Formats: sequence, structure tokens, C-alpha cells
Amino acid sequence: VEVNRWFSRLTFPTRRAHLRDQGQRAADSVVCNIAEGINKGRRTNAGRHALRIARGEAGELAAVLDCVDVPDGPAHQQKLRRIAVKLSGLMR
Repeated sequence: VEVNRWFSRLTFPTRRAHLRDQGQRAADSVVCNIAEGINKGRRTNAGRHALRIARGEAGELAAVLDCVDVPDGPAHQQKLRRIAVKLSGLMR
């Protein structure tokens, strides 16, 4: 949620608006799929599937941050990496 709210406040150059949109969708998807995965049961197929999607979206958001120079981008990429590791643990 922290990364999602931080990203939603960022300003992107007009020529990079497509990355802003893609990043925001990924940031929203991370939060929503984690909630879905936990609520469906992290040990069920449906729950693990939602958590896998969240992990992939965290990676996508980190990639968007590779494409643009934004304040605190590297720090938030590190948070996304930690989220991905934690999600992998939840799926076991």
C-alpha cells in the first residue's frame, strides 16, 4: 500500500504518460491481488494464483521504475523486491 500511494503521487513527463498508466495499474494490482490471495486462502490454487499475479505485477512496477528517473525510485524498487520475496514465501 505504501508503494502504491507513493507511486500515485508521482508526476511523469508527458512523453512517459504510458509508463505512468502502466505503473499505476501494476501498483493497484499488487495490492488487490495480495488481498484476493489472502482472502481466498494462500494455500489454495486460487489463492496462490492471485499471489503469483501480485508478485509479477511487483516486478512490472519495478521495471517501470527502471525506465524513469523519479525521486526515491531505487528505494521503492527495493521494497518491491522484498514484497516479491515475501509473496514467494506465502505461496509455499
